[in-house]
Amino acid sequence: MAKIIGGIAASHTPTIGFAFDRDKRSDPVWQPIFEAFAPVQDWIAEQKPDVLLFIYNDHVTSFFFDHYSAFSLGVGERWAVADEGGGARDLPAIAGHPGLAAHIGQSLMADEFDMSFFQDKGLDHGCFSPLSVMCPHAPQWPVQLVPLQMGVLQFPIPSARRCYKLGQALRRAIESYPEDLRVAIVATGGLSHQVHGERAGFNNPEWDARFLDLFERDPEQLAEMTHAEYAALGGFEGAEVIMWLVMRGALASQVRCLHRSYYLPSMTGIAAAIYAPADSGLPAPVLQRHRAHMQLQLAGAEALEGTHPFTLERSVKAYRLNRFLHALIEPGARADFIADEETAYARAQLTPEECRLVRARDWRGLIHYGVIFFLLEKLGAVIGVSNLHIYAAMRGESLEVFQQTRNTKALYSVAGKDAGALGWDTPAASTGS
Repeated sequence: MAKIIGGIAASHTPTIGFAFDRDKRSDPVWQPIFEAFAPVQDWIAEQKPDVLLFIYNDHVTSFFFDHYSAFSLGVGERWAVADEGGGARDLPAIAGHPGLAAHIGQSLMADEFDMSFFQDKGLDHGCFSPLSVMCPHAPQWPVQLVPLQMGVLQFPIPSARRCYKLGQALRRAIESYPEDLRVAIVATGGLSHQVHGERAGFNNPEWDARFLDLFERDPEQLAEMTHAEYAALGGFEGAEVIMWLVMRGALASQVRCLHRSYYLPSMTGIAAAIYAPADSGLPAPVLQRHRAHMQLQLAGAEALEGTHPFTLERSVKAYRLNRFLHALIEPGARADFIADEETAYARAQLTPEECRLVRARDWRGLIHYGVIFFLLEKLGAVIGVSNLHIYAAMRGESLEVFQQTRNTKALYSVAGKDAGALGWDTPAASTGS
């Protein structure tokens, strides 16, 4: 079973990454940062976690306000450094752990946390600024990473209490994962700072020290505080420390602080701390009940013949192909596809099997591979095949046989007014297996 071996708390100010990238270790202004993170490096080297569950907030880099979620779990295979405006930092991408991420996602949804899920997004300084000083990464990182992005910039945002409860749910999620993994939970953000308005530059070292005390010994008190109370004491952007409560909730009720440091060089109180849980994990019967609880909603669906739920696992497996088909909503991508399919496949770096499935219009095979139906109908709209032709092919029937099971013989698709001729009556339109 997976085990939570401890928690790391760290500020994620970009000054940390700046100091690392410009090798400021010997500069007395920056040296305290490296000294603060040295015990974190030592702990990771000694404890050898397999996975870091990394709690951070994006700074309007990869997540924008056209769609802004409270809790976004990264389920992808690989995480690259985001370009925040001046070019991406020279750090290697870090591997994800899609299996653990999918399990966590299912568990959190079963516990009624309405999650969103993401792949193929760069991670900004909220993640890579502290990560770059936590462990060596040449030629590659020694750990895998599951990112949990918290939407704490656009109000309303989750309460401190909700974040703490999310952490408690995370503990059940991680410890119920069947594979033997050593997981460390990293919470980032803060401490006191404000970066906007006439109060820009606000700090409160006394509150920072008090927060660290309460975080270790009385997290319930922190969970009761409002966003306004956090902002008054630690600055408005400093209120992002509610993300730390996710990590604290995932640990035991009692923890041991193995390391704690604090430094205020300029705009943000920079902290680094390590916490070890005081107990050995949730009891086996509790985890067994939780795994059954996770399976409840889809229990029995596996017996539905010809039914293939679009799970996180299928989404990750077929992400590249689904992304290729999704691009057909863009006029330019449609034109390129119609003009030269093979070049379009190569540009999207589809595998030979993925190319074969699309080339053959193998509608059933595409579903089995992990393509969601609503992208099949987009492909159908581009090539002039109706939804009904696709339904029939997935059932292994001719259109005529399938239409006998319908109340009418209507044909339709999602094609718009700019679509070309819809060749629904041509023999080639009903091909596929």
